[in-house]
Amino acid sequence: MSDNCFGKLFTVTTFGESHGPAIGCVIDGCPPGIAVSPEDFRTDLDRRATGKTRHTSQRHEADEVEILSGVYEGQTTGTPIALLIRNTDARSKDYTGIAEQFRPGHADYTYHHKYGIRDPRGGGRSSARETTMRVAAAVIAKKWLADKYGIQIHAGINQIGSLQADMPQRVDWSVVEGNPFFWPIAAQVPELEALLDATRKSGDSLGARVFVHASGVPVGWGQPIYGKLDAEIASAMMSINAVKGVEIGAGFDAVSQPGSVHRDLICAEGFLGNQAGGILGGISTGQDITCQIAFKPTSSLRLPGSSLDADGNHVEVVTTGRHDPCVGLRAPPICEAMLALCLMDLALRHRAQCGDVPARKPLVPSHPR
Repeated sequence: MSDNCFGKLFTVTTFGESHGPAIGCVIDGCPPGIAVSPEDFRTDLDRRATGKTRHTSQRHEADEVEILSGVYEGQTTGTPIALLIRNTDARSKDYTGIAEQFRPGHADYTYHHKYGIRDPRGGGRSSARETTMRVAAAVIAKKWLADKYGIQIHAGINQIGSLQADMPQRVDWSVVEGNPFFWPIAAQVPELEALLDATRKSGDSLGARVFVHASGVPVGWGQPIYGKLDAEIASAMMSINAVKGVEIGAGFDAVSQPGSVHRDLICAEGFLGNQAGGILGGISTGQDITCQIAFKPTSSLRLPGSSLDADGNHVEVVTTGRHDPCVGLRAPPICEAMLALCLMDLALRHRAQCGDVPARKPLVPSHPR
């Protein structure tokens, strides 16, 4: 299996399966001198983890990071960094009954036909468990981006099923981090709890929409034509399990906006809007980079579904075990991670192309979206 690496200069290669002995990653191209300790990974891994509330899978993983290489006396050395997390709560017996069946909505069918063999335990390599290592790698990227450029990256959820948040002009990230739904409106949390409880009891699932912002990104990152920053971000987000759509800035709302509304006018004080999501012509404008990501409903359901087995026989598939009623609930830290990895790689590529020169002073948006 190829294509397990992300990035060109800051490269992250992940390995491991959902129910294997461990998962891990190797980070190559990381600059030296970044302070890193095992404790630094705790916060973001806890934010991504299952089992923290009744609204997610009850799999409880320790997610203790072992730093195997690339860090000496608490600092990165510039050599490859190897991180390992041992799986401590895998329950493979849940998948014995469907080992020869293709679960609807999963990668079982395509993996079987592409490779002729697959790991059915929790989805194996296609499991969201793999994203744990993306989040771990991004902890280092976030540190460097914040130190060098003051870049801050945050994400939340603004839609679960048909329930949408009335987004405030400025998001209070303490509210987002203060509830299990990463939701920007505290008053709606009880409604969300009732919705997820009812969904879980019914045996069905819901999708979610995640929004992610990056502030402090300098002007000039990204390339025109085939190396566009928005294309790189879209590719990064689409690599996440269960993602079916990515919007940059206004996204699909741009279809119904007249040009006089969509264009971001500029005056002496700066941009008067950010419908472009901080990117014009594939290059960063210095405004906040904004995007939204659509996650499909969980496909692992205890409701019977028609499918085939490996011999082509009709079967009714029921997926038992521990599953999320909404996989998007754990997605904000993963989306943050992919944006951080993307920006870290872009930053190093920009420096290699243009030198380590001070960025041009951006126009400060007076009315950010």
